[in-house]
Amino acid sequence: MVLYAPHRVSAYNLAKQSENKMHDDTVARRFGFTGGLVPGVDVFAYMSHMPVAKWGRAFLERGVMDGRFIKPVYDGEMADVTAEDDGEGILLKVTSRGELCATGRASLKAAAPSVNIGDFTDVPPVATRAPVDPQSYQVGKWLGIPAYTQTRDAAAEYLKDVRETDAIYSSEQIMHPGMLLRTMNWALMENAILGPWIHVGSTIQHLAVAAVGDTLTARAKVTGNYERKGHRFVELDGIIVANGKTPIAHCQHTAIYQPRESMAA
Repeated sequence: MVLYAPHRVSAYNLAKQSENKMHDDTVARRFGFTGGLVPGVDVFAYMSHMPVAKWGRAFLERGVMDGRFIKPVYDGEMADVTAEDDGEGILLKVTSRGELCATGRASLKAAAPSVNIGDFTDVPPVATRAPVDPQSYQVGKWLGIPAYTQTRDAAAEYLKDVRETDAIYSSEQIMHPGMLLRTMNWALMENAILGPWIHVGSTIQHLAVAAVGDTLTARAKVTGNYERKGHRFVELDGIIVANGKTPIAHCQHTAIYQPRESMAA
């Protein structure tokens, strides 16, 4: 298998002030971690550097990538993203502190799959959020987010925060895959008051390039809600839509919305 030069990142916790206190050092230690977790969507962002380095803009138009988060990446720690050829795709790994923290695979389709926007129901977030419980994410329920637009300044700041070194994002004013994936987190957060929670994995199929300045929304359906080993999991199937009409990405997203304490012990 062909190996690629690693992408080395000084990890940064963008979410220290987040409502999700799993990114707070004190709260995270209560769950058995050594400090606040770098968000999974940002570890995914680190990983996405490799397929874009290999395929360029084509990956952001029709590539697919999955990521699964195994161990935490902590603020200030070095994280190494590595890739090796696997048939027509590449296998991805993130290691930090000598531990395997995330795995994934990326590939490039000949054409972006066709997605019927009408198959995904457009709903606003709930008017008043209530504390999360199993009824918050009933299977079959549709979740929405407020429309948002990333400005040039915000896009530049995000690229800096996720240590992105590929010039394609700034030169072509393209939104980063990690920023796109955040919309699935927002679908959870905008529809319930969550305690500490953890993003554990995602798959993103790019359908078109999202430009900085586009107005984006998400339409996500709850496809799973279950208990496993004391954790409550939720699974989403959703699309990201630009300017009310163009599907940008199709995403599957899994999170632990009610983790048991001392889960890392």
